[in-house]
Amino acid sequence: MMRRAGRAIRLLLVLGLVGASPAYGQDLEGVARTDLPPPGFGTLRQEDASVTLQTATVEIQLLFLDERVIRLLATDTYDALHRLAETRADSVDSVARRYGLRDPTLVLVTFFGRQDRARFEPEILTVVSQNRLFRPIEILPVSPIWNGRQLNQRETAAAVYVFGDGIRVLDPLTVSYGQVESDVWERVVRLLDRERSSVFARAARRIP
Repeated sequence: MMRRAGRAIRLLLVLGLVGASPAYGQDLEGVARTDLPPPGFGTLRQEDASVTLQTATVEIQLLFLDERVIRLLATDTYDALHRLAETRADSVDSVARRYGLRDPTLVLVTFFGRQDRARFEPEILTVVSQNRLFRPIEILPVSPIWNGRQLNQRETAAAVYVFGDGIRVLDPLTVSYGQVESDVWERVVRLLDRERSSVFARAARRIP
C-alpha cells in the first residue's frame, strides 16, 4: 500500500502538479443544495478512488477526472488533478467539437513499468458502463516518454484519456486492458458515497 502511495506522489511531482493549495472554505453557504462536493474537505488518497490493473509487465492505474470524484480526494491531490484537467481543457474542447460530444469523460491513466523494456498498448484500455463498451476517442499524453510505449522498471507514463458521452462514473462499471479486467469500481463507488456525505458534513461545520 505504501508503495502505491509513493507512486502517486512521485507521479504528481514528475508532472509538476504539486504546489501550494488555495484557501478553500471561505464561502460555503448553500453547499448542501448541490450534489457537487465543495473542494478542500476531502480526505481520500488517489489510490482509494482509482482502478488498478496488472499484467506481467505493467501496472495500470485509472482515475476519473470527474469533479464529483476528485473533490473527495485530499486537498493537495485535488488541486493537482484539477490543474491537470484545466491544462487539457482546450484540447478536450477541440475533441468534443470534432466528435459532437456533450459530456466527455476524462480519465487519468498511468502505466508503471514492472520490468525493463515493458511495452504497453494505450488503445486497448476500455470501459463498460451500463452495458455499453467505451473505447478512448483521444489520448492526450502527459508524460514525455508516452509515445515510446515502452517503460523500464519503475518508470511511469501518464496520459489523459477522452471517452465519449454516456459513462456513468458514479455507478458500477468494468475496466479492461486486453484480457485483464476489474469491476472493483463498484466497491470504490460505495467508498466515494461515504466520503461525499462526510465532505458535506465537514463543509457544513465550517459555515459561519
